[in-house]
Amino acid sequence: MKGLVIRSTGSFCTVKTDDGVIRECKVRGVFRMKGLRTTNPIAVGDRVTVEESVGGDYYVITEIDPRENYIIRRSINLSKEAHILAANVGHAFVIATVSSPRTSYGFIDRMLINCEAYHIPVSVVVNKCDLYESDADLDKLAELQDIYTQAGYEVLLVSASTGFQVDELRKRMDGKINLFIGHSGVGKSTLINALNPSLELKTGDISSAHSKGKHTTTFAELFGLWEDTWIIDTPGVKEFGIVDMKKEEIGDYFPEIRALSEHCRFSNCMHENEPGCAVKEAAEDGRFEVHRYNSYLGLLHSEELSKESWD
Repeated sequence: MKGLVIRSTGSFCTVKTDDGVIRECKVRGVFRMKGLRTTNPIAVGDRVTVEESVGGDYYVITEIDPRENYIIRRSINLSKEAHILAANVGHAFVIATVSSPRTSYGFIDRMLINCEAYHIPVSVVVNKCDLYESDADLDKLAELQDIYTQAGYEVLLVSASTGFQVDELRKRMDGKINLFIGHSGVGKSTLINALNPSLELKTGDISSAHSKGKHTTTFAELFGLWEDTWIIDTPGVKEFGIVDMKKEEIGDYFPEIRALSEHCRFSNCMHENEPGCAVKEAAEDGRFEVHRYNSYLGLLHSEELSKESWD
């Protein structure tokens, strides 16, 4: 029988089968022996085939349907392996905050290029907008909006605690498998509770000493919000390591660079020091936001893109 993986913890997965029953399933060992450099061969959002075991005391996942897409990142402690956060994502939302904790542009950019690479529609959602009162926070908020709106992304300002624009977020999620991803403390679980209070997901406080969030979500998990609409809540991600991308293609995942590169003198321009580079010229005269350009250069020289382990 077919089903949807709603929770994955390694060798065991929770699957909601098409008959509406929640079943705990074992992962057949063969999936872990196919040479995939991933810590989890099956991810939340996967469509799978399950069969009852010979003894009839448990179910086994025997097949994974082809994926439409997935979100993948380098494992924290295993540099030669990757971790699939979610599969078959209809829309990804990068949940950000401008303070307590502050979400860096580098983190947002890494999520965006991952979504671009795997053809996942993505938006930036700035949460806790009711708390931004200081001039410094308001300036950061305006800057973030400007950077990513110029890049062609939707930036939605919300407040999970007051309900501000939560209905607007709800409209964008309808009828899809959605993904929330962001640092600990940005309010992912609180936002999900605002969308569907009946879920009553556990939420955490911000550490007063470090202005950082505390982990409350341990594993990625998929929840039903309303009819035909799902949300994948992910653990707080401190860093987002890039996987399986080459230096030559990174520019293709920046919409601004993709458009500007058509005017570069050389077709293989890396947009760094080459003469006649339209991308560098645009960054210098303000047509290409300098934070985004510096983010691109940082990725271009990162060790992640030169490791033979991803070839």
